[in-house]
Amino acid sequence: MFFVELFVEVNVVTKPKQYITIKGTKDGLTLHLDDTCSYDDLLKELEEKLTVSEKAESDGPLVSVHLKVGNRYLTPEQEEELRTLIRRKKNLVVESIESNVITKKEALEWKRKTEIVSVSKIVRSGQVLHVEGDLLLIGDVNPGGTVIAGGNIFILGALRGIAHAGYYGNKEAVIAASIMKPTQLRISDVMNRAPDYKTDERNEMECAYIDDHNQIVVDRLQLLMHLRPNLTRLEGRV
Repeated sequence: MFFVELFVEVNVVTKPKQYITIKGTKDGLTLHLDDTCSYDDLLKELEEKLTVSEKAESDGPLVSVHLKVGNRYLTPEQEEELRTLIRRKKNLVVESIESNVITKKEALEWKRKTEIVSVSKIVRSGQVLHVEGDLLLIGDVNPGGTVIAGGNIFILGALRGIAHAGYYGNKEAVIAASIMKPTQLRISDVMNRAPDYKTDERNEMECAYIDDHNQIVVDRLQLLMHLRPNLTRLEGRV
């Protein structure tokens, strides 16, 4: 008995990977751009997809386009090239380009504004201590002295002068001190002068924050973990 084996060659056509996903939202179009392919392949597919879209909706209203490029870093020249390519289509305009990657300059700026700056000194009358991020002062702020921080202010000492937290508009910022006897408190654009009545200095740290009525309130430090649960990076780990 003879067996005849027949081999049939099957050509499997693999569909090319799609590098661009277009989704319509209430704010316009969101384009998710693959961050693993080459930039040239991305441009080629973008041109093809926008050409098809242009034929279908060339006479439509102006549409906002939001680009999400994932972990791809785009140079300013590449960003402008993408904007120009999309802008050539009659009814499309790029509103934003979102990337998970930042430049070294942007990273250093972010670090400068979020890091805790530790200072050990006495801020005397007429002196101003200003930091971009959070301030941890080991020492006192005397009457006439001023401390300013873009973030929070923590004073391991007596606050008898002026403290301004959230200098750039952060209303979630807080001020804490071992002895809270300020001449003035400011958080963002909200100001609270010292009370007219005399209070006894207590051996209990206090904190100041903006409440739901947009007023600065001074209370026990122990309340801070409930008022600002995201104040530290270690919450929930202990």
